[in-house]
Amino acid sequence: MTAPTPAIIAVIGPKGGVGKSTISANLAICLARTGARVIAVDLDLGSANLNVLFGLRNVPCTLDDFLMGKIPELDQAVLPTGIEGLSLISGGNVPGIASLPYQRKIKLMRHLRKLPCDYLLLDLAAGVTNNVVDFALMAGKSLLVTTPDVPSLMSLYSFLKTMVFRRMALYLKQAGATEILALLEMAKDAESHPELKTFEALLERARAVDPQNVEKMRRVNARFAPVTLVNRASGEAGIKAGATINKLMEKFLSITVHDIMTVREDPAVTRAAMKLRPVLIEEPGCPFGKDLQRAAAFIVNKGL
Repeated sequence: MTAPTPAIIAVIGPKGGVGKSTISANLAICLARTGARVIAVDLDLGSANLNVLFGLRNVPCTLDDFLMGKIPELDQAVLPTGIEGLSLISGGNVPGIASLPYQRKIKLMRHLRKLPCDYLLLDLAAGVTNNVVDFALMAGKSLLVTTPDVPSLMSLYSFLKTMVFRRMALYLKQAGATEILALLEMAKDAESHPELKTFEALLERARAVDPQNVEKMRRVNARFAPVTLVNRASGEAGIKAGATINKLMEKFLSITVHDIMTVREDPAVTRAAMKLRPVLIEEPGCPFGKDLQRAAAFIVNKGL
């Protein structure tokens, strides 16, 4: 009998320094405490640090070992964290490994889907590279981490737009809709083509050249329902950030189903980091810990 494919959650921080890996490590602990089998994978290729957040400095095997052919199976890189139900695949820091050739990336995705767990949590690199977008598309759910400041919110929107366009391009290529695909390429450059700066405007132009595919495009877009986590937020800042993100997504990307959660600023995070320990182990009752537990409960209850 074929083993069931794990639920895959991609944790993405389009802008560096928003606390993405801290969120990943502690969210993985929360999910493991529900009784689930969880594997956290450090896919920040070339700049890995998730193992350090678990207090694991010298790991015997990393993702690099699989990517470079030193081990034949990815599950050989799975390491215990000392936390019940939670394992880790540590990333590596081999120069140049971040630019994965296509075939090697497909092989990695295939092996990731075979890992024996209930939840597979992917800690992705910052930025909007092809690798990050492709692994995010592989996941059943994307958890986007931002902070309330404007640069972080704009980076988040840029990533969301890239995700929408990549999903749409994949569909249009499969459908052979070359004329709409050309419009999509034009829409990527909003400055040169301001008439295509919203998704609705793109659909209107597409209707003129290929009406049959327009409603299918709308359905493809409707299935994209990311979750945003606003980190280091005060009550007012978190609410404003959430409203800003929702407004941008609805106006420009026609995404109306979008859940937003907030995690409070908490000095316990810094104290735990200085000890190279996860916050959920050091101070599980702190505000940060309580907020992450709520996020995990949301994920479990929605069946993500």
